[in-house]
Amino acid sequence: MGIEVGGLLGLIWLVIIVWAIIKVAKSTAGGLAKLLWILVLLFFPLVGLIVWLLLGPKG
Repeated sequence: MGIEVGGLLGLIWLVIIVWAIIKVAKSTAGGLAKLLWILVLLFFPLVGLIVWLLLGPKG
């Protein structure tokens, strides 16, 4: 049962990260800001997502 739960949570986490990257790419922020946010989300997924949710582009 542990593998199935871990796999499901991993899949959910992947969907959340991909959603955040798409939101960043579609935002009105400048090109460099988008690139930096995407790199932060890719290299520091947990911390990057939390920081993006708190400080990232709104709207």
